[in-house]
Amino acid sequence: MSDYDVLIIGSGPGGYVAAEEAALLGNSVAVVEKKDIGGVCLNTGCIPSKTYLEHAHWLNTIGRANSKGIEVEIKNIDFPSLVDRKDGVVATLQKGIMSTFKANNIDYIQGEAIHKKGRTFEVDDRSITGKKVLLATGGYPFIADIPGLEEVDYLTTDTIFDMTELPEKLVTIGGGIIAVELAFAMKAYGIDVSLLEVAEDILLTIDEDARQTVKKRLENLGVEVRTKVSIKEVKASRVNLSDGNSFEFDQLLVAIGRRQNLTLPKAMGLDLDNSGRFVAVDEYYETSAPGVYAIGDLIGGHTLAHAASAEGIKAVRAMANKKETPVSPLSIPRSLYTDPEVAEFGLSESEATTSGYDVITEKLPFSFNGRAISVGETDGFVKIVSESRYRRILGAVVVGPHATDLIHQLLTVYESEGTIDEIAGTVYGHPTLSELIQDVSKNIIKYH
Repeated sequence: MSDYDVLIIGSGPGGYVAAEEAALLGNSVAVVEKKDIGGVCLNTGCIPSKTYLEHAHWLNTIGRANSKGIEVEIKNIDFPSLVDRKDGVVATLQKGIMSTFKANNIDYIQGEAIHKKGRTFEVDDRSITGKKVLLATGGYPFIADIPGLEEVDYLTTDTIFDMTELPEKLVTIGGGIIAVELAFAMKAYGIDVSLLEVAEDILLTIDEDARQTVKKRLENLGVEVRTKVSIKEVKASRVNLSDGNSFEFDQLLVAIGRRQNLTLPKAMGLDLDNSGRFVAVDEYYETSAPGVYAIGDLIGGHTLAHAASAEGIKAVRAMANKKETPVSPLSIPRSLYTDPEVAEFGLSESEATTSGYDVITEKLPFSFNGRAISVGETDGFVKIVSESRYRRILGAVVVGPHATDLIHQLLTVYESEGTIDEIAGTVYGHPTLSELIQDVSKNIIKYH
């Protein structure tokens, strides 16, 4: 039997970051992974999708150059080479995690953990026990009960990155974050893309103004977006809607969300929350079983890689009697890597009002920004939600070039309990995209 101070099951962003923190705290640590090191984010999620989106960015940049007087001809898209590049990026990051494990004497165990009793598990006939256990087993694609779907060779958000040939027509069932990001990438490759969403609109989890900006860009690119659809059935090469319309495809992608992998929590008899979908944890991420903790997709909230990493660090510090306040959902940046990008955090204007603040909201478009105009990327805006008493930042939305990086300027001020006045009083370089953040802050002071 192998005994460890901290046993972590799952090597995604929650698991491997927590493992490093646990080792730095002086623990003996092991990580068990049944699939590929790095989890979904590294192998079939965040990293592959952003790699494909970068390829799309190259193609879109060529298109912009052609429209501005620089004539460039795209003779061919060697998709297998792009797949090889994606695989190389993934492999590089996998090696980085393994190097970190080796440097910190973290044991990596490949195989599926089967619960035996207490905090003891079996992995390929090897018995492993942890004085403390952290569950970071993530989730899997949700597949709805759609007539005919089981008869079709469809793709999921886990398997689309195994595709080695580009289809002519891609139909996606779903209109959430992952579905929309992949639509941007695939359309740039020259694929005919259609999005079918049963809800009233796509991207319902993001800011309304941001949603409309992204939706307009999708439509301008030629992506067909259908909302409030009712799917009658799926056939071998088409999706039939209840209204009589149909959508032909060479490849079908089902991207309608993810579900938590509750196999181990249920086997261990852990309590679930009131919804029955997530593992119930206390403020230090400990489950109903003493010494057993859970993070990431398993516990709900913002099921994002960086949220899981932050929770993992908090959990192992709690194990070491270094308890800290839990990760605030308001401090988690939420990003959409489309063109333009979208990033947001904190409270929306309506949420801030409901919370009792005397709310101030200001917004300016990137069409007012010199740098954005010069690079030809003026779609989008900066919106800041503040309050009148102290002019604290309550939330923000950035839509535009490099929005997923720019948001951290505002988030850092928010985390340090800074105010709008400090942003307005900072000297910003010119011309920069960041100046629009300062301009919005100045308007809050000027008009309120």
